Amino acid sequence: MNAAKSPAGFTPFALALAIGTAGGALFNHFNLPLAWMIGAMLFTTAAAVAGVPQRIPKRLRDVMIMILGVMLGSGFTPSILDRLGEWSVSLSGLAVYMVVVTAAGVLYLRRAARLDPATSYFTATPGGLNEMVMVGTQMGGDTRTIALSHALRVMLVVITIPFAFQALGLYDPARRGTLGPALLSLSLRDVALLSACAVGYPVAKLLRIPAAQIVGPMFLSAAIHLAGLTEGKPPGVLVAAAQVVIGASLGCRFTGLDVRRIGRDGLTAVGLTALMLGVTTAAAWTVDEATGLGIAALILAYAPGGLAEMTLVALALNIDVALVATHHMVRIILIVTLAPAIFLLWRKWMARRGRT
Repeated sequence: MNAAKSPAGFTPFALALAIGTAGGALFNHFNLPLAWMIGAMLFTTAAAVAGVPQRIPKRLRDVMIMILGVMLGSGFTPSILDRLGEWSVSLSGLAVYMVVVTAAGVLYLRRAARLDPATSYFTATPGGLNEMVMVGTQMGGDTRTIALSHALRVMLVVITIPFAFQALGLYDPARRGTLGPALLSLSLRDVALLSACAVGYPVAKLLRIPAAQIVGPMFLSAAIHLAGLTEGKPPGVLVAAAQVVIGASLGCRFTGLDVRRIGRDGLTAVGLTALMLGVTTAAAWTVDEATGLGIAALILAYAPGGLAEMTLVALALNIDVALVATHHMVRIILIVTLAPAIFLLWRKWMARRGRT
């Protein structure tokens, strides 16, 4: 196939959108959890493995993540302020969980997959794909292994949790959250206020805040909703489109990769994901026993998936979006700021003990 166009004359971008939308529509037809995102992700992944040229431009993904950020910020109502104190224990537990799950992941990858220290460490960190790939490469890790393993883990987590929740009775399709209001139901004032939240992206990027695309707009959206300036949310059709683009962008990560490598790293990723989800469930159960915040919400809050993806799952399953989003923001900040320094200390410790 031509790298620029398919035989049918479609560009890789048009193919990705068409395949992703078809997958999302099919899953939505059967009322499956997180239909638009999972359907798009699975269909584009299958097409990528089959050699179909696909591409989602980073700029479009950023725009859709900004829309998601505005949607998530609308979940921060004034009543949330009374709950912040309830989250102190779970946020403290999150820091402990991150140390435990990373250590367990590194041990697994070193022994089962025989990966070098840098590659195993930056693969085992529960989040921060772009940042971990960049720093891991600088530290001597294998770029492709880190990137592919993170992408596979996020995909597996996104697929596993909604269906596991449904099987275990933690999610009832009848109470599935709505994507958002009708397109023409918003007033011009609401449209203007919500659109203005997009300014949060360049501001957050200038301040070097991790995951600026989603965090900046979410902060501004939360601010105007907490202030009572609006109760508006992005239209459901835009949120569905955001799910398709984010899901398709995950699937497109596998375009052009060797199938054998995907299979080999995929087996390792399945084991790592199972291990991390086991630690996640244990941590969520422990914190729920102490706080009563709800096992389903805490599993999503601690799950080793991406900020955008896990908050989308919470939104789709109608499970405490504000709690999930807040915990994932804290997780990303901790990972990006502390993970490189901790690795350097670990490497020095291993050097002193004569280990490699």
